[in-house]
Amino acid sequence: MKRSKLDLLQGTLDLMVLKTLAAMGSLHGYGIARRIEQVSGNQVLLNQGTIYASLVRLEQRGWIRSSWGVSGNNRKARFYSLTAAGQRRLSEDARYWERLTGVMERVLRMDKDSGEWTDEGEPA
Repeated sequence: MKRSKLDLLQGTLDLMVLKTLAAMGSLHGYGIARRIEQVSGNQVLLNQGTIYASLVRLEQRGWIRSSWGVSGNNRKARFYSLTAAGQRRLSEDARYWERLTGVMERVLRMDKDSGEWTDEGEPA
């Protein structure tokens, strides 16, 4: 069965939001969602309810802050930015996901018959 978009694992959207704000600076919710979609090659499609639930959760935890401003199309919008606590959390979560993806990479490279890594020959 082919999936049209990726199902996000628990916590991945929050990490994507934190990273987007770290990379892009202050953005409104729509801009954050579009940037994540763009960077993912449209593999992650976000609706307003999903992105705003993440933004509320992150703000309640003190990892982002918001302020009112005017968007590029001259509308009033809430802009979000990363806090120092959010930057620390981003660093912690990024290290965790790098470790996890490294493990998954090694497991997926495992040879079916021998139980060894296909590219390094290390036993499983």
